[in-house]
Amino acid sequence: MTVAWTVMVCLSAGPDAEAQQGKGKTAATAPASRAATRPAWRAPARNASRPVPRTDWWADLPPAAQPAAAVVPQTPIDALVLARLKALKIEPAPLCSDAVFVRRAFLDVIGTLPTAAEAAEFIGNSSPDKRRALIDRLMQRDEFALYWAMKWGDILRIKAEFPINLWPNAAQAYHHWLLDSIRKNKPYDVFARELLTAGGSNFSSPQVNFYRAMQNRTSAGVAATVALTFMGARAEKWPKDRLQGMAGFFERLAYKSTDEWKEEIVYFDLAKASTRPAPTAVFPDGTMPALAADRDPRVDFADWLITPRNPWFTRNIANRAWAWLMGRGIVDEPDDMREDNPPSNPELLALLERELVASKYDLRHLLRLILNSQTYQRASAGGTEGELAAVNFARYPLRRLDAEVLIDALCQISGTTEKYTSAIPEPFTFIPSDLRAIALPDGSITSTFLDMFGRPARDTGLHGERNNRMTSAQRLHMLNSTHVGQKIQRSLARLEVQRLRDRPRETMDRIYLTILSRYPARDELIAAGEYLRNNAGRGDGAADLVWALINSDEFLYRH
Repeated sequence: MTVAWTVMVCLSAGPDAEAQQGKGKTAATAPASRAATRPAWRAPARNASRPVPRTDWWADLPPAAQPAAAVVPQTPIDALVLARLKALKIEPAPLCSDAVFVRRAFLDVIGTLPTAAEAAEFIGNSSPDKRRALIDRLMQRDEFALYWAMKWGDILRIKAEFPINLWPNAAQAYHHWLLDSIRKNKPYDVFARELLTAGGSNFSSPQVNFYRAMQNRTSAGVAATVALTFMGARAEKWPKDRLQGMAGFFERLAYKSTDEWKEEIVYFDLAKASTRPAPTAVFPDGTMPALAADRDPRVDFADWLITPRNPWFTRNIANRAWAWLMGRGIVDEPDDMREDNPPSNPELLALLERELVASKYDLRHLLRLILNSQTYQRASAGGTEGELAAVNFARYPLRRLDAEVLIDALCQISGTTEKYTSAIPEPFTFIPSDLRAIALPDGSITSTFLDMFGRPARDTGLHGERNNRMTSAQRLHMLNSTHVGQKIQRSLARLEVQRLRDRPRETMDRIYLTILSRYPARDELIAAGEYLRNNAGRGDGAADLVWALINSDEFLYRH
């Protein structure tokens, strides 16, 4: 650890610190005396014909370097955000560099670190439309569905074991249905309606597991879960009669077992309908429906909910989509919609709602709209600092990688796989050895790493169940654990560090592009080069460098 810390100190003046503080130097402003100390191991002059990487890729430009045109709103989203910032006298951060953007887009859209080749290709691409093109390409990749199914799996509580108890085959069927819905870009209103009106076997109709994945199956408990999932509302904060009225739509929901082990049927209980008076169901807006005794009232509720006029439905998913990409909701937290928790920018939220309705609830359209905005593409440093600037999206927020994304990134760098286990053993739970963490179908399948790094238990469906705050235990695991140490050692061959002596610049580029998705800066080349030269005899200087980079906040955080 001492050696790793030494390397980290050497690199501490590099892009990691600058990206977060917004006051670093680009290579162009590095002191001439520093440049004069160019070490011998760096690329010699005979490689002059080789393209020299730009060194201002690695970090966000300081505010003074921002082109004036960059603060002119390019999209309706930017116009509304900038108008709000101007009224509050908040200076927005500049646009992020291409190197920052390619890493951010990969992590946010597909939950995957770009490879060195992908990062280099994007950085070297001179097309003015390359950011838009990258977003479109990422949305077509297989990882897109896997990553967004992971997010929805948290909300829908896809978990085989206690306290959800879906059982493995039902959890996997539910996950497959979710994946298929995302791959087909199923309109969100259709998606929600299928879940709300689902009936049948948990094996043959996977979406009925929406009603099985609830700890409280009373009509009030079901209503509260529906409110949280599709209205972004916490019903325990509602007036009591509102929840009771909504519970009326679920009073005749019933469950029964079959002779097939672990099979359960979810259905509308007609016997209850014939023997009991129609339940007193009231929509949450106070409207009284005209329910037919022989008709499942969930259908009436779904019809009421998914209309564009509904005050909760579109607003909830528009706000969630914004929070997924921007780190916080326009209403925050995104599943806490209530009158005394107003949006920070009501006009912006209304715009997203209109776009979603106009696109017939095409969630990819909404994500694409946000991703292509200047607001999303702003740096995580520069501009006005403080909570008010963060609330009004003056910059991209720093966020630690999700547990699943982080372990997948470590595995990608090292060429290793991870072992996941479940309390329900095979053959009921089959876990392929090369399965990525973002593709785990079941919240019961986990690992020590995922638990330590805050993967949600999927017990409640609440946004706050996922914990991405960095802890001392996580820091120590990254620095000292055998687990990470073995991945570092395995990464050395993959990074071809044995070529450092003969092709130092090429190898350094590969290491930085693989781990940080950018080229090394001048100061980093000098510091790392001196360290490697002084430790050449020990043979593990490269391992120290890799260790230091994966322990940097620049690697551990989205920025």
